[in-house]
Amino acid sequence: MVGIHADQPIRVVIVDDSLLVRNIISDQIKKENKIQVIATGKTGVDCIELATKLRPDIVILDVEMPVMDGLTALQELQKRKLGIPVMMLSVLTQHGAEATFKALEYGAIDFIPKPSSSNQFNPEEIGTVLRNRILAYFDSVRPVITGLDPKKIVEAVKSKIFKDEKKTVEAVCIGTSTGGPKALQTVFSDFPENFNLPIFVVQHMPVGFTKAFASRLNDHSKIRVKEAEDGEEVRPGTGYVAPGDAHLKIETKAGRKWIALGKESLVNGHRPSVEVLFDSAIREYGSALVGVIMTGMGKDGAAATLRMRETGSSTIAQDEDSSVIFGMNRQAIEMGGVQFVEPVSAITSRILSILKERGN
Repeated sequence: MVGIHADQPIRVVIVDDSLLVRNIISDQIKKENKIQVIATGKTGVDCIELATKLRPDIVILDVEMPVMDGLTALQELQKRKLGIPVMMLSVLTQHGAEATFKALEYGAIDFIPKPSSSNQFNPEEIGTVLRNRILAYFDSVRPVITGLDPKKIVEAVKSKIFKDEKKTVEAVCIGTSTGGPKALQTVFSDFPENFNLPIFVVQHMPVGFTKAFASRLNDHSKIRVKEAEDGEEVRPGTGYVAPGDAHLKIETKAGRKWIALGKESLVNGHRPSVEVLFDSAIREYGSALVGVIMTGMGKDGAAATLRMRETGSSTIAQDEDSSVIFGMNRQAIEMGGVQFVEPVSAITSRILSILKERGN
């Protein structure tokens, strides 16, 4: 992909078989002068032709279309090695969710809910999400000249005196956003069958997708993964994915840990929020945690990662090269809360090595 200068608009092609959807997305994008719609199409064939001819900076692509669907078009774009990022428009159904996760596996960078009469998102909400995510993605791929080297920051942080870390680990917490579904699949597929700790996950994702996503993680994992349910007891060797639009917290009753879901206000613009999960885990587990902050835009979870580290827990951040957006994890590193920085392919092995070091 050709680098985009900060003073150049981001050139977008929209491909959807619905004229109404194309108009809605175009109108919403036009509200941001840093983004420009240069063409629209209604089939996967249009997508290939427009992408090849115009070389846009990004393609917004519907999953289901006549003649050639979005998944086929996405695969064809990848084969042609055009280097154009693709964001999917996804309907909020089980089938739509499964197709979306396939698209992410095939290389799509992200997805947003598709405007329709049956979903709860109005065009303005979708427009805000779309504009923010496009801008965040291109901010993340532009060279950032800050003088801050993540590796040097982590080395400097290691010299700080944190609390003792010898306590046996009792739980793992993971927070992620844009790029998270594919990254989490890599992480969960590497856990061994005998892994015996609970894993709590916040992945920023709309209602209607998290249950299907948890099921998909379960299919790719040797341990059980499920969407968290309010009031269920926390079990060892189980992954709990926070449902869309609900904060995930842990509570202790009668010496046992339980899941508590809540509709409290958004934190850092999100519900579920990584910050809420991490702070709840710190309250309930103290220093007996491994916290992982991964790819995603914004800062959700960064401050709580530092609090987790200050409490004596071990913390890991996904590295820049394997992140779709080096945002949440970068913020956590720059705040001084990260002990280890790893590519996504090495996160699980780092978790296992921490457990061994801490006596699990």
